[in-house]
Amino acid sequence: MTRPLVLVAVCLLAAVVLAGCSSDESSGTARSAEPNASRAPAPDVVDGLSRIARTDGERMLLQLAGGDVDFITGVNVGPTVAGTQPGELAVSAEVWRRWLPMIAEAGFHSIRIYTVQPPHFYEELLAYNEAHPEHPIYLVHGVWIPEEKFTETRDLYAPGIREEFHEDIAGAVGAIHGDVILPPRAGYASGTYTADVSPWLISWALGIEMDPVATSKSDRLNTGRLPYIGRYVSATAQASPTESWLAEGLDEVARLEAERGVTVPLTFSNWPTTDPLKHPTEPLPKEDLVGIDANHLDASKWPGGYYASYHAYPYYPDFQRYEPGIADFQHQGKTDPYAGYLTRLREHHTGIPVVVLEYGVPSSIGSAHGGPLGRDQGGHSEQNAMAINAELMQVQREVGISGGFVFEWTDEWFKFTWNTIDYELPRERRQLWHNPLTNESMFGLLAIEDADTPGITIDGDVRDWDAAPAQVIHESKGRVAEVRAAKDSSYLYLRVRVDEPEAWKRSPLTIGFDVAPGNAGGLPDRPGAAPASDTAVVFNGSEARAYVRASNDPNALVYGRRLKFFDVDPRSVEEGSGVWNEQRLITNKPYKVPVTNEARPAEWFDLNPLATGTTNPRDPGFDRRTIWAADGDTIELRLPHLMVGFSDPSSRRALVVRRDGVITTAPVKRVGITVALGAEVAVTKGYSWDTWNRVKWTEREKAGYDQLTEVVKALSAPTRR
Repeated sequence: MTRPLVLVAVCLLAAVVLAGCSSDESSGTARSAEPNASRAPAPDVVDGLSRIARTDGERMLLQLAGGDVDFITGVNVGPTVAGTQPGELAVSAEVWRRWLPMIAEAGFHSIRIYTVQPPHFYEELLAYNEAHPEHPIYLVHGVWIPEEKFTETRDLYAPGIREEFHEDIAGAVGAIHGDVILPPRAGYASGTYTADVSPWLISWALGIEMDPVATSKSDRLNTGRLPYIGRYVSATAQASPTESWLAEGLDEVARLEAERGVTVPLTFSNWPTTDPLKHPTEPLPKEDLVGIDANHLDASKWPGGYYASYHAYPYYPDFQRYEPGIADFQHQGKTDPYAGYLTRLREHHTGIPVVVLEYGVPSSIGSAHGGPLGRDQGGHSEQNAMAINAELMQVQREVGISGGFVFEWTDEWFKFTWNTIDYELPRERRQLWHNPLTNESMFGLLAIEDADTPGITIDGDVRDWDAAPAQVIHESKGRVAEVRAAKDSSYLYLRVRVDEPEAWKRSPLTIGFDVAPGNAGGLPDRPGAAPASDTAVVFNGSEARAYVRASNDPNALVYGRRLKFFDVDPRSVEEGSGVWNEQRLITNKPYKVPVTNEARPAEWFDLNPLATGTTNPRDPGFDRRTIWAADGDTIELRLPHLMVGFSDPSSRRALVVRRDGVITTAPVKRVGITVALGAEVAVTKGYSWDTWNRVKWTEREKAGYDQLTEVVKALSAPTRR
């Protein structure tokens, strides 16, 4: 769907629902549109256990004073801030104190956290909820499995794994109820937990996205194990060893909660890669290697109930493109594979609710995978990403899903993705800089940005450069009159002033960047000029395009020469060849579609032409993906560090690709910058900066945030009692 249609659809949805009531296709009931209805918990008692949430057939209900909610909205919140890794659990009490009211104001019922947080998280949640009894924030809490041990052993029943998992479960339940002391442990939260937030706990969601290869191996190693039979949760006779192991974990949670007089709905995390459905058209065998089926667990003795949950995104795996009944599924008068997939899940899990605990699209410059209807894994403006997120939540509601949790609250700099991870080196420093090409780091509803920016807006108005901490690296009376440079943790900034207004429309203006050892043989279309350049940007007319010399292009040397995804002329990747390739990202390796045996080539995301516009969030034309703007005789450019050739700007390391396709790095003392216009080739002084080991960050609601939250509020209204 094109951006304007998405925006119109979302606006109409918000207008209709907020005006009064909307039809509920999944249950046929009318939904109240009372945004101010009390959200205070309205617990009942069953079998001596207090509950504020329960499952009722295929619905999951949150029991509020203002009415029961049968579509639970939420947002996932990660444990990091810019400059930190997840194991540092660096979200401070002050930050939680700021975020919790924002999340409540956005309309979400709940937040989901993946593992135990430091004590101050629970203290801040308790303080907020006690101060806002009519509009508290509810909680879905997770417990990770010992993933590293599982990946290493490929056996869930290996010595120590079950024991560690159950110890972590006990610690998490204790943290929720404020009655545990957790000892120091690297990568995990610790301390004295005294804040009881159990009155607002609505679900436990154990586990992780299970690796299919490890899961399949674990099942084979444990063939013949008897199904787990517990007091509250048991495995059925059809259960795999993995499903039985998960049943035991959920039963342990239930036991510990029952001891404290509480019952809540239970689930384990799942994803399309290990869903229980068969996908005969899935190109990658491991994406349909093994299934984990929530139907193979029995929680009928647990008053809170049990449901199936999924991390379900609209762009992956590829069976959404090809599978009959999904790829061609008709929803609301149009083809919608995402609705088709969710409908298949809903149909499979007859009798229990299904909740989407993760979904979303990122607002990154780069993309890692293409999706049907343009719902790609990146490459979206903030406005379009928020509109798609709103549309997908509406789809979830319409096909009978019981809740949708957006991924995620904030951008997380440490995140990586498959098509850029090999270029972000050293990997242990990834969190110290932000790569706008890495889609995984830009799913947030809040943009997390460098607080130490030079204060430069790319919009063609260059007056802000006068107050910016920029260096003048070239001045002359020639065609290239002046060049200034600045940087932050995401971009290298340049301002280029020439002798005539819009001179680049009459003759190409080329900027070359030299960061790595090697020789290009000249700039694009300029043999012999600035031969040491590694990357370049060419402004020609109203367009700008980014290039990388073929002899240091990872696409050519890794995916072409080494992996043979496409043909590469061996002469082009030799030093000094003079060959330049346009910068782009691979989004799919070559594959064959099973059943049809159709061969599909590698797929790519073009970074060209470079986006032009404005980076001013207050401007209606704002687009965070903007790379350049021009006005009169001046061009402004901000180029992501990876597109300049850096593998890590924080330690000034350049990306170096060897002839055999092995990727390594080299130190950079100074970025060589050359600007060519007409016959003039201006060699500047170059630009450098001090390395850094810490970052300061700031946050901003992304463009389109209000539009998403209006839909969240509309879908969060309670059912009339």
